[in-house]
Amino acid sequence: MILKELVDAKRYSFHQKFDSWEESLFASAQPLIDEGAIEPKYIEAMIESVKKYGPYIVLAPHIAMPHSQEGAEGVNQTAICFMKVEQPVSFEAGDPDKDAELFFVLASENNDQHMENMQKLAELLSLEDFTEKMLEAKNVEDLLKLDQYFAAQLEE
Repeated sequence: MILKELVDAKRYSFHQKFDSWEESLFASAQPLIDEGAIEPKYIEAMIESVKKYGPYIVLAPHIAMPHSQEGAEGVNQTAICFMKVEQPVSFEAGDPDKDAELFFVLASENNDQHMENMQKLAELLSLEDFTEKMLEAKNVEDLLKLDQYFAAQLEE
């Protein structure tokens, strides 16, 4: 399952809070920078896109999927990573539906791999209690337990 893949690849992080949504995007993508999958200019492109088009990366309350266009400058390989923040990050003042604590950063160089990542994420996001359970996660052990829990649900 995707959560175990993210843990195995060390593509996850947990944080308490951020002073700005821009800061949260840099932190959310840090594991991908550390491994060389992306460069900081990719995050800068994501920030510029949000400033230009609004908080389109907030897919649903609590869930953000930071990304820029396919083949964006600064992407060295197709990858995904996860970040959990305890205090919600506000992407639009006064609209709590545009707050997020769960971040899934997507970087796309290879369209087939990207679509595979999107499909895995879509399956997880479609589970009824996905958001509620993920918001309870505090550490890597919780991610691994949730991976097993969600895998069992998807097999039903």
